[in-house]
Amino acid sequence: MSTLREAIKKALPATVVKTLGETRDTLTRAGQWPAATFHPWRRSTVHRLAELKNQYQGRRCFILGNGPSLRQTDLSRLKGEFTIGLNRIYLAFPEMGFPTSFYLSVNDLVVEQCAADIQALRMPKFVSWRARKWLQPADDLYFLYTTYTGPKFARDASERLWEGATVTYAALQVAYHLGFSQVILIGVDHNFTTKGKPNTTVVSQGDDPNHFDPKYFGKGFRWQLPDLDTSEIAYAAARRAYEQDGREVLDATIGGKLQVFKKVTYDSLF
Repeated sequence: MSTLREAIKKALPATVVKTLGETRDTLTRAGQWPAATFHPWRRSTVHRLAELKNQYQGRRCFILGNGPSLRQTDLSRLKGEFTIGLNRIYLAFPEMGFPTSFYLSVNDLVVEQCAADIQALRMPKFVSWRARKWLQPADDLYFLYTTYTGPKFARDASERLWEGATVTYAALQVAYHLGFSQVILIGVDHNFTTKGKPNTTVVSQGDDPNHFDPKYFGKGFRWQLPDLDTSEIAYAAARRAYEQDGREVLDATIGGKLQVFKKVTYDSLF
């Protein structure tokens, strides 16, 4: 931010700064809306999402985060379960012996740098509408209209989804759309070794200590530092939405630091 902008921000009351920021964000989303609504790729996605709505009602699914705790989790027990994998989860597929049921990524840096890997995956894939810059439409690819701003929990994935500073929150909204009555988080450590200003883009200088595979964001990979505070706000919104509909989100992450959802032991689920 420029020195002038910083000076103006400090000179104005906090309420005014907040209002101006929200107005800017609203105008930005308004500018994105036409293409995210009427573009043929999005219209196709909306049609196909309607067919998926509540298809898995009454079932459970696991959302696989990518924290180091995933190495301590017996993923072989998930064979035959419904699973949603995130970002570079496919690095775990050879060891698992099977792919996840669904895949999701809304992170521009991940999609840009891993586009070929993502495009080659053979399962329903949910990505941000912004991903159209790197991915081509396909029958198993769904372009979600996700935004950085405008907090909300979308019960219908054809609407706008707030990203909540974490791909896991987007996955919780998709799982709700699919109809799952119980969603179980694993590998959502909510804890990063690498520290710094949230959302800052950095370049990895070596092996990745923050995820299950040292190659996940390996040397030279561009990624953004986590915003754990915002993600906790998002997780709380997800918990409320699920509870209001008689559904639940459980956290079976081994040693996870997240305190929003009810904790359960992974082994007790089988």
